[in-house]
Amino acid sequence: MRRTASPLSLVLLGLGVFLLVLAPLLAWYVEPRAKRTPVDIDTITVFKGKGSYFDTDKIKTVHNKNLTITRQVRGNVEDSTKEHAVWDVVTSVDPDKSLPAADPHDSLQFTQERWVTDRETNRPVHCCGEKPYFEGEAYLKFPFDVEKRSYVWWDNTLGATVPLTFRGTKKIQGYEGYRFTAEVKPAKTGTRLVPGRLVGQPKRSNVLAEEWYANHGVELVADKTTGRIIYAAVGPRKTLRAPGSDKDATVLLDSERIAFTAKTQKTQVGLADDDSSRLKLVGTTLPVGAGALGALLTAAGVVLVIRGRRSNSGANGSGGPGSAAEPDGPNSDTSPTALQPTTM
Repeated sequence: MRRTASPLSLVLLGLGVFLLVLAPLLAWYVEPRAKRTPVDIDTITVFKGKGSYFDTDKIKTVHNKNLTITRQVRGNVEDSTKEHAVWDVVTSVDPDKSLPAADPHDSLQFTQERWVTDRETNRPVHCCGEKPYFEGEAYLKFPFDVEKRSYVWWDNTLGATVPLTFRGTKKIQGYEGYRFTAEVKPAKTGTRLVPGRLVGQPKRSNVLAEEWYANHGVELVADKTTGRIIYAAVGPRKTLRAPGSDKDATVLLDSERIAFTAKTQKTQVGLADDDSSRLKLVGTTLPVGAGALGALLTAAGVVLVIRGRRSNSGANGSGGPGSAAEPDGPNSDTSPTALQPTTM
């Protein structure tokens, strides 16, 4: 009789082998491909703080006023590809009197940008209507798997990159991330035609004044796994100077610190935690669990197969209860009754 394994042993063995193959597949193939910048993002982050700004109604700089920065990031799914993420970004700066702004253009300051990045590396990609041309490793987010090192951050107001220094870890709403800081020294960023009296030249009706920008301090806290920014604080200072002068004449915007609101922090932490948990599930938890369970099921299946074969071998062996009939036994095909006529 042919020796066979039980169906249960074959099922266990097959399932175990499947899980053993699945474990490295999840860790080495699925998880790296899950680390891609999303293209369907739609988030709003809000910064609040106090500072000074140039009030166009009063035609002078007012001080110690509430300031709000609102940034909306929307992924352009149609223009994005498997390799590139296209994000449209609208940022507005408002004092209390322009909030809520029916139109961002009514704000104190307003910018509209398009960011195109490599979905795997977070590096800028110069295509698809990118505006402005930008460089660096980090701006709206950090790359996946943030490292304990300095990064190159893009400062859009400056129009150049700034080195971010790693400063250890910091907990935001109880969630730990990597902290980075930077400062931006005063730099000329452009020119603007203004009344001469705004830059200390009252006898001139109009002057092509110089626009200068600095930042008292940038602080960013990023999620270690996803690179999502869970906390941000900036200290922008924008001024006007007379042509060739080394002194600020008029302050357009100045704040020591404008930071994420508590609500924005909670939202960003929640999104980072969810994304990190999913990546951990695919990259660590499931592969380890699948590998361990697969090893157990494979071992159990092998043991049952071997036992089944031994059992069948013993049952059909030459010395066993089911062996061939003896020549002279009651079941023998060569008994005298079958081969010789009766003598009766």
